Amino acid sequence: MKRIFYLIVLAGFAAGMVACGNAMDKNDKPGVNPTLETIAQRHSVRRYTGQKVSKDTIDMLLRAAMAAPSSKDRRPWQFVVVDDRATLDTLGSRLPFASMLAHVPQALVVCGDSDLSESWFLDCSAATQNFLLAAQATGLAAVWTGVYPNADRIVTVQEELNLPPNIMPLAVVPFGYGDGLEQPKDKFDASRIHYNKW
Repeated sequence: MKRIFYLIVLAGFAAGMVACGNAMDKNDKPGVNPTLETIAQRHSVRRYTGQKVSKDTIDMLLRAAMAAPSSKDRRPWQFVVVDDRATLDTLGSRLPFASMLAHVPQALVVCGDSDLSESWFLDCSAATQNFLLAAQATGLAAVWTGVYPNADRIVTVQEELNLPPNIMPLAVVPFGYGDGLEQPKDKFDASRIHYNKW
């Protein structure tokens, strides 16, 4: 009886190994992980075509953003999708490093509720990174333009979007279909890695 049990276990193990091998074949190269590949390929894009992103796709990207971790699971993020041409133009002219807003059909403003969490900016940074990675994974392009902690930029965005005082803008993220000219950089630097002590 024990022998039959062990044979069943071994057969299950062998089937699992075959399934793992087949999954590796689907990725073409053993050891290539699609998530790690997306992270490595993500890059900031500042030039876009005029093509709009569909609402279904935007919802999917925001679902990924909201999958981010947050302190005490408070999820203090609020998102404003901006596709009004006048608003994009105004933000592009008033925010330094965000002039590309004049040439992109939409942008995401990532905000945090400062009443809900004092570490909102950390949680919203994780959500912003998730959004950027989801955009990369779906063939879209994006760039993080900073708002927080610059007081003048915060006021600009709050005024333009009519945000309540407790809703703090972290970043404006233009996103869409890139023109394909900008490429990812290899940012790995072994000299910045330390084990146990400095």
